[in-house]
Amino acid sequence: MMRAEWLPVLMQGSFSEIYIVDCVGLGFIQTNQAAQKNLRYTCEELSTLSMPEVVRGISLDELERILHSLHSGERAFAEIETVHARKDGSNYPIELRLFYCASGDKPVYIAIGNDLSARHASATALSHSEARFRAIVSNTPGLVYQFLQRQDGSIAFPYLSDGCHALLGLSAERLQADSSLFLELILPEDRQSYLDSMQVSASSMKAWNWEGRLWIEKWHDIKWINLRSTPRALPGQGVQWEGIMTNITESKQEQAEIKCSRAQLAELSAHVETVKENERTRIAREIHDDLGGNLTAIKMALALLKKRLPDDAALTEKTAYVDSLVDRTIESIHRITVDLRPGILDFGIVAAIDWQAKEFEKQLGIHCTFLSSKKEIALHPDQATALFRIFQEALTNIGKHAAATQVSVRLTRTNRSVRLEVVDNGKGIDATDRMKPKSFGIRGMVERASALGGQLSVSNAANGGTEVSLRIPLSP
Repeated sequence: MMRAEWLPVLMQGSFSEIYIVDCVGLGFIQTNQAAQKNLRYTCEELSTLSMPEVVRGISLDELERILHSLHSGERAFAEIETVHARKDGSNYPIELRLFYCASGDKPVYIAIGNDLSARHASATALSHSEARFRAIVSNTPGLVYQFLQRQDGSIAFPYLSDGCHALLGLSAERLQADSSLFLELILPEDRQSYLDSMQVSASSMKAWNWEGRLWIEKWHDIKWINLRSTPRALPGQGVQWEGIMTNITESKQEQAEIKCSRAQLAELSAHVETVKENERTRIAREIHDDLGGNLTAIKMALALLKKRLPDDAALTEKTAYVDSLVDRTIESIHRITVDLRPGILDFGIVAAIDWQAKEFEKQLGIHCTFLSSKKEIALHPDQATALFRIFQEALTNIGKHAAATQVSVRLTRTNRSVRLEVVDNGKGIDATDRMKPKSFGIRGMVERASALGGQLSVSNAANGGTEVSLRIPLSP
């Protein structure tokens, strides 16, 4: 019953290759469809071949020795990896398991085989992939790692690249043996931010990006590192991150140097502005006191001289011309001294802003309204001068570029700062206009504000036009 009913089903239904081999001549008595398909022979063609004609990865002597050990009962079965030759001459790897069957009148060998081509291809692909991975990792600056936070809160480093020692001063083996060493490397003041960022990444499953300082005991040095990794949940284990750590100490030092350089430049710029304002004040005072006084004396002397001149039309005309020339010169001196250092600032910043707004409206014909939250706002002279100069520059820009018909100015004092807002209804400003190489007006405004610890922004107003917003902190 077994031979008549079950054996054909097992033979033809199996995905493995099955061969029934004659013990005497090693010819194929029967083969299943899987064997015929892989070898590309028909059943009739295989019945004319022997096992040594198909098995090419092992010598005939070795094959006979293995079969003899089965026939003699030395072992129950044998496993070999060999190569089968197809009808077209191509080969493929195969894993064979051989048995000796003595039941019946004619004993046979049974060979059951599995094609190893897919397994070998996968192994080759995996080997190539691992080689590429090792090449990439070995040429990647920094440390490539896997970091695991288990469900009980414990941590581990399943993988650490060869860059571990160069970056951390610890071998990969030592850090994997005691993963808590990494947290100990982090400076105490940076540890909490490290732990917080890790928990945020674990809870949100978003990228983990952290920068901090490590104390490298081996070199007695502090390093800045940047940690970037991507989390993924491991069911039943916890959260694992794959990423890279890099040494950013040099870039941090460069940033610190740039920051220091900018601070020095800002300090120098503030000093230059202070010196300029002081020099303007000095020049304005000298022009007013010296030239103004001299011109006043000339005008008085000219008036006395005019009374004593004989009744001569030509002399009277000349005298009137000189008198008007003196008046025009006095007006010019007044205008120059106001430009150098507006005396209106002596009456306070509110009065100065109000005066400048009215002068702007009178000169350009652009309606300008001014509102102040206080009648008087006490400011340090340097703050008052800087705020007034910024306001002047804002009005100059409106007159040149805005094509506006109305300007609204608001000055507000709070407990900690003074805020100036200048809004026009012109054509607005593009971002590219603010970044033009020769846009010194806006840059000068920003520099003046920064020198006083304030902030200045230039943006498009909500209802069109441009808004200049300045905030200056009050001196304590």
